[in-house]
Amino acid sequence: MSRITPFASPLLLGFDAMEKTLERIAKGNDGYPPYNIERIRSDIASGDPERLRITLAVAGFAEDDLEVTTEENQLVVRGRQSDTSERDFLYRGIAARQFQRMFVLADGMRVLGAELRNGLLSIDLVRPEPERLVKKINISVPD
Repeated sequence: MSRITPFASPLLLGFDAMEKTLERIAKGNDGYPPYNIERIRSDIASGDPERLRITLAVAGFAEDDLEVTTEENQLVVRGRQSDTSERDFLYRGIAARQFQRMFVLADGMRVLGAELRNGLLSIDLVRPEPERLVKKINISVPD
């Protein structure tokens, strides 16, 4: 028995990449680190456009322990703490664990910057307004 996907309709041409992305998202993450996504409205006075802000709770990670990259249409945040053997723990409740969190970006999304403050990593994204492009297609009629 074959599986019918939501993108199997003949009216949805070229959406196979979207289907693969949805399958990758469905596999899910383990929920660490927790994060928020918020919309920050545009500020007419300063000229700042509307943007999205992803905030990850990365307490205990230093700037050198974190890496933020974009790979194709994905935003990838990696964290790796170096475990120093100089410390002698009597009890260790805060694990020095590594993580990788991925976010799928829509076409045209750009990363404005990232900031680490008080154990929160904030990443600002903006989507430039696309141009409305209308193109007339000529119809040829054979003689």
